[in-house]
Amino acid sequence: MRIPLGVRTHAGTDALLAVLTAVACLLVSGLPRTMQASYDEALRRSLAGADVTAADLTVTGAPAQQAGELHSRAEFEYAARRWRALVPAALRPLTGPGGHISAKTFRTPAEGRGPIREFVNLGWLSDAGRRVDWVRGRAPGAPTTMRYAGSTIPVIEVGVVEEAESRMGLRVGETRLLGESVHTAVRIVGVFRAKDPADRAWGHDADVLHVTHAVPADGPEELHTTTLMADAGLAALANPTRDLTYRWVFPLDPRAANALSAPGVPAAVAEFRRQVDVQGTGLISYRLATGLPQLITAFLTALAAAQTVLYLVLGGLFAVALGVIALAARLLTDRMERTLALARARGAALGQVVAAGTALTALTTGPAALAGYALAYLLPGPALPIVHIGPLAVVVVTVAFAGTRVALAHRTPLRERRGDLAAVRPSARRVTVESLVVVLALAGAYLLRARGVSGSAQQDPYLLVIPVALTLAAALIILRCHPYPLRLLVRLAARGRAAVPFLGLARAARQRATGALPVLILLPALSLSVFAAVIHDGITTTQQVASWQKVGAPMKLTAAGLTPETIERVRAAPGVERVAPAMTGRAQITGTGEQPYVVAVDLAQWRRVNEGAPISLPALSGGTSAQVSPALVSPALVSPGLGPRGTFDLTWLSPVRLNAQGVIDAVPGFSSNGQFLLVPWEVLPWHAADTLLIKGDISPAHLARLVPSATIETQEAALRAVQADPLTGTVRTTMVVVTVALGAYALVAIVLSLVAGAEGRARTVSLLRTLGLSDRQATRLTLLELLPVVVITAPVGVALGMGLPAALGPGVDVSVFAGGLPVADHTPGLLTPVALAAGLALSAVAGAYAHTAMTRRRELDAALRVGSD
Repeated sequence: MRIPLGVRTHAGTDALLAVLTAVACLLVSGLPRTMQASYDEALRRSLAGADVTAADLTVTGAPAQQAGELHSRAEFEYAARRWRALVPAALRPLTGPGGHISAKTFRTPAEGRGPIREFVNLGWLSDAGRRVDWVRGRAPGAPTTMRYAGSTIPVIEVGVVEEAESRMGLRVGETRLLGESVHTAVRIVGVFRAKDPADRAWGHDADVLHVTHAVPADGPEELHTTTLMADAGLAALANPTRDLTYRWVFPLDPRAANALSAPGVPAAVAEFRRQVDVQGTGLISYRLATGLPQLITAFLTALAAAQTVLYLVLGGLFAVALGVIALAARLLTDRMERTLALARARGAALGQVVAAGTALTALTTGPAALAGYALAYLLPGPALPIVHIGPLAVVVVTVAFAGTRVALAHRTPLRERRGDLAAVRPSARRVTVESLVVVLALAGAYLLRARGVSGSAQQDPYLLVIPVALTLAAALIILRCHPYPLRLLVRLAARGRAAVPFLGLARAARQRATGALPVLILLPALSLSVFAAVIHDGITTTQQVASWQKVGAPMKLTAAGLTPETIERVRAAPGVERVAPAMTGRAQITGTGEQPYVVAVDLAQWRRVNEGAPISLPALSGGTSAQVSPALVSPALVSPGLGPRGTFDLTWLSPVRLNAQGVIDAVPGFSSNGQFLLVPWEVLPWHAADTLLIKGDISPAHLARLVPSATIETQEAALRAVQADPLTGTVRTTMVVVTVALGAYALVAIVLSLVAGAEGRARTVSLLRTLGLSDRQATRLTLLELLPVVVITAPVGVALGMGLPAALGPGVDVSVFAGGLPVADHTPGLLTPVALAAGLALSAVAGAYAHTAMTRRRELDAALRVGSD
């Protein structure tokens, strides 16, 4: 048999099979690449946005004896090279070049000048030359000495930050004595400021850039500043009574991070920590300070959830794509059946016939798979193993399906069969296999609900295919059950006078073999597309709720000590519709000593501010007269951390007696964990506020101009922050792509099922035309034949897709993509199910009319010729 001749003869079917193969290979190769690229980008953003002290690797040294101290830059740089040599290979790509070294003293008291205690710490930064500008005076030089209390003490030249000059009164040219029993003097020779205050390196040296104000519980107020000295000043840091710490900071390079190597990072950090620990001696101890393992672990938790959801839908998409390709391959082998049967009758061996059929299929799918594989490289992302294995699997499965189908069809020469005349009872083996599929699907759904798949970075392949298994089980049940109602309809139609309903339903009932594959494709395609749409809508809806929970209102303005005049100025601003004042702070419960976080808010105004919002506010019954008499009781709601309680006394701005009316999990916009209280705004002894909950059409910039010291949050900004996460964007985008792709595959399956039975249907219609069948009746006959595929499969597929999230239960946890709130509401809109069902119905109707139009051109006398088709 000549293969090129077969390609020309079946060019249309070959082209369809090639397009389906190329698209499937593009999806199976391209989507994993883009997903992995988004995983990498999410990890990089997570690390770049993390606190620098948590992300970087910092080796700290604490000298215990004078012999363990370092006194020169060379000694520090030698130690830095030693630490870098100990960094494990898995961490080296993440530790970027550069970094810096510091040596600082802590809680170094200066001579007293007033009621506030001042601490002037000595500091040295290895890269101070590129990070600060000297705005007054000069840079520090070498230390000198001076006589004090009969002894010679060192005098270290230092510079101070501008903030210390203004808040602590430190002036250029001033000399201050440090220490209590053993003294050192510092001479202030310059004032500096940061060249780039936004430089992430300042996160390790905030004490150098800012003055710290502290109020100890058992002492006077304190002001702390850290000065800068020159390299030569290191020789003077030799006082054994002074708190002295060395730091070698190795900055993290987020650009070098990738999700594939992330699981090995915590173990590498643990190994580095062990190496650092063993370098310590009795003279100096070392330890590693970093929060990188916690950051990686949190990312891997979110990544596992993303991979679970995406693998669930992508596995279904791949299975449906293979099913549609198999349907196209069946169409091709059906078109080749006469030629292969003739070759078999003329003496061709079964192997030759199978080789001819598989060769034509391979010649069609091979180049198409290669084209889809090549197009996938236009998409960003690394080439994972699935990128290479996926297209090969598509070709192998398609060729194997075609070869098996040809072998079964041509086991014996000239084997005549009419599957549309009598229904064949399924074998016991087939019934057993189908029953096993149903049982495994149900058992897998139970396991998925019982233990879930989101808690580990390692996915369970069995549990990840449960949605596909459930839809396949439903399809098998439909295939086994739908003939019974059809037979009833056939019997009812046989009693009528019209022949078209009887003929159409009879053909539908007898085509179980030819209709099995379309049903096995349509139902998973519909159910998984609806499932993806439901998850997408659930995430979107919960993100809205999470943004409202975070802010508590359309806008929230927070500033210390908002005066009534300021509140009225905001209330009167153009665009402001409503304002609800609130006051927050720590209070103490009399008797127990607990110090909960208290929120006093005007609940009536707050409800008006949040009118129409997707969150509900707690309610307090009863009024309060606390402003008149503290002895009277005011209502309150308590957190689970405080537990249910009756009447209790609270000391805040003034003593007040409260009656706990119930327990609430959170106060939107204020607190959701720990111990907290919600009380009416009227319990305040005066109209104080530090928070305004605002509704209206006013820009945050305008509010910032009205209250310059305020922090302003908006619900829209909170929603954008939740949606901006790369993992969240990947999940939502993939859901949309999968929904569209599965819907398209469902339509293609309808078309292919029409085309697959077109020849037999055309023969039947032509024969009936000789008996007077009209065009309208021919169209009705075709529609009735497609009735089980559309009318039965479509509603079941849509219902199963809407029920899959509830069936899978906690196994699919997408709360990490919805602002941390559980996605409990899986009620989708009607747009997606209606659009899918309408698309299938329209495709069936259009196919019926197209088939009728094509059969008009068939010569009626050809249908009456003996042996004609």
